[in-house]
Amino acid sequence: MTANEKALATFETRIRQMILRFQELKKENKSLYEMLQKNEQDMNQLRQKLEQQQSDYNSLKMARMIEITDGDLTGAKDRLSKLIRDVNKCIAILSDENQ
Repeated sequence: MTANEKALATFETRIRQMILRFQELKKENKSLYEMLQKNEQDMNQLRQKLEQQQSDYNSLKMARMIEITDGDLTGAKDRLSKLIRDVNKCIAILSDENQ
């Protein structure tokens, strides 16, 4: 076997190896694209579920607000008044510190 024949045989071997590697990478790429597509579908489903849950939560929150009884209303007013007093105290303290 001459040097040219050896070089040609080596070249052919390398080309075959490259073709095999290319086919492996092609399969891997296809698999990754399929995985990506599945993940995107899962994400979309989860987004829709989240939006539904948020809508349900807002509906329940609204229903709870409507459901407040007189006793709850009085308690809520008292808590709100206390919070307002606390905020006013904080504002007064901050105003004194700035002067």
